[in-house]
Amino acid sequence: MIIQLVSDYLSYLEIERGLSKNTIAAYKNDLVFFFDFLNDINNVEDIKRHHLSEYIKYLGKNDHNTATITRKIASIKGFFRYLCATKELKANPALSIASPKISKKLPKVMSADEIEKLFKEKMDARELAVFELLYATGLRVSELVELDIKNIDFQNNTIRTIGKGSKERVIPIGTKAKSALKNYLKEREMDIKLSSSKKKDESKVFLNNFAEKITRQWVYSFIHNLGDIIHKSISPHTVRHTFATHLLENGADLRVVQELLGHANIVTTQLYTHISKKHLKDVYFAING
Repeated sequence: MIIQLVSDYLSYLEIERGLSKNTIAAYKNDLVFFFDFLNDINNVEDIKRHHLSEYIKYLGKNDHNTATITRKIASIKGFFRYLCATKELKANPALSIASPKISKKLPKVMSADEIEKLFKEKMDARELAVFELLYATGLRVSELVELDIKNIDFQNNTIRTIGKGSKERVIPIGTKAKSALKNYLKEREMDIKLSSSKKKDESKVFLNNFAEKITRQWVYSFIHNLGDIIHKSISPHTVRHTFATHLLENGADLRVVQELLGHANIVTTQLYTHISKKHLKDVYFAING
């Protein structure tokens, strides 16, 4: 019973809500974890508010951080809302469950000097194109990996990507990113010609030496290794944060940055204004003591 309801809910998230496979996998893991905790309950009608309270206490005692607990509660709330909407449940046991408050941490960003230092490092054509595109567009790593060759428009200097919730956006690319991308595509053609791999994928922009689609893990590893050069732990998301922050510091409109990042809510984008203010304070006190 419960297994089928979870399966139906995940299908709803994929088909109706258009959520990504990674997001759906996270929902699934959270729900499986919850129902493993309630191992003696076989029907959703038997789940009461006190079960949820006990679960939250359990998470806290087992060293789950606030962000993780909040996400797990959100997954459960979404599931029970779905059950009520589909008339599988008459009452929602999670309705009054409060999530712990998360203190908003400023995202880690790189300075202009650090970015410049990284670009001076020796990279092959693929690595340079990946780094240039991440910094020039603020793409999420999933969007970069899934970027289709047909969605690059060199004539208009733009790329088209499909973000969260299957929302499409068009992002301009600058001269440096365009040049790096063109240089890489020449090598890419050679990899495609020489490859005999069954997983060869000519539709994607970024391929490995076997002409197979690069993985998220490869991108994370590459960016992490770049961080060693500036003695900083960085990820593709750090580059995305840096892209947004540098735009705002150079006078970009908040709404424009929201569109470029693909944020559904401008409140998410507003977090970067705090970074910019912090940057200004740091510069001021560095000069004026």
